[in-house]
Amino acid sequence: MLINLLSDTATKPTAAMQQAMWQAEVGDDVFREDPTVNALEAKCANMFGHEAALFCPSGTMTNQIALKVHTRPLDEVICDEMSHIYQYEVGGYAFHSGIAVNLLKGENGILTAEMVEAAIKPRYDWLPKSSLVVIENTCNKGGGSIYPIENIRAIRQLCQTRQLALHLDGARLFNALVETGDTPAAIGAEVDSVSICLSKGLGAPVGSVLIGSQSFIAEARRVRKVMGGGMRQAGYLAAAGIFALDHHVERLKEDHAHARQLAAALAELPWVGHIRPVQTNIVIFDIKSPLTPAVLLDYLDKNGVKATAFGPQTIRFVTHLDVTGEMVEKAIQILREVRG
Repeated sequence: MLINLLSDTATKPTAAMQQAMWQAEVGDDVFREDPTVNALEAKCANMFGHEAALFCPSGTMTNQIALKVHTRPLDEVICDEMSHIYQYEVGGYAFHSGIAVNLLKGENGILTAEMVEAAIKPRYDWLPKSSLVVIENTCNKGGGSIYPIENIRAIRQLCQTRQLALHLDGARLFNALVETGDTPAAIGAEVDSVSICLSKGLGAPVGSVLIGSQSFIAEARRVRKVMGGGMRQAGYLAAAGIFALDHHVERLKEDHAHARQLAAALAELPWVGHIRPVQTNIVIFDIKSPLTPAVLLDYLDKNGVKATAFGPQTIRFVTHLDVTGEMVEKAIQILREVRG
């Protein structure tokens, strides 16, 4: 039995999702003639209360397109130091958009309007222009932390007052929504653009969607093309996304319960140090010396559990639809046999 806690990107399409994929009607999406892609984009735009949407191969691409469209060279983006756009997108903000990054230190990746306001630069010739704020909900590196909608609203009001755009990296947004009970439309009303990932906990094999106004998405489509993201018969992939949104959102609560179960078991082990608050499907914890991540991960791997190091003495587990309750129980049994 392989227990893959490496990432929720490890999910594979269910049999029902595969059936929906192969039954999809397809066309050439670059010519906007793929009816299933068009249906997915319309569904996502309507869900979040925006005018349009764009299907892309990855969340990195949707984020990078958003940065490009919202900014001009010599601008800067304000974000938390844990943000995916800073940590895990290869410095794309500089490569694609020629902009600087203004890093803030929130609580587990969560910013406040006061923090953002203090970071906005005055308009001097020798400073980059603050023009965009990016928030991540949930924050991966923050342990799957949830942005309270009150924070988002306050940041939105500030951005409107100071004429900054606000983009939401919502790669795991539905993990947050099933916990808070907020609707996609309520979140969508507070941001200029949002990206959602279909291939993490929702279980589709490929794809993310960028959502915004008609004019924003029209420009985003051009940027997608120059980045090589224009796909042809992408409806097979879009069908998986539609299926995921229709059938796999509420079940995310099961992943969260599994994550809390793992965290509770870890808290009882003498070789485990600080455990980040577990709000969704990510468990990040420190281990005590002399045990090292390399030794622990090797032991877990040999016993059929895959995980990843997340710092010098830190490990990350991620639960998802391919991790069953039986697997969680087995993983806990294996963890209890570790000797620090």
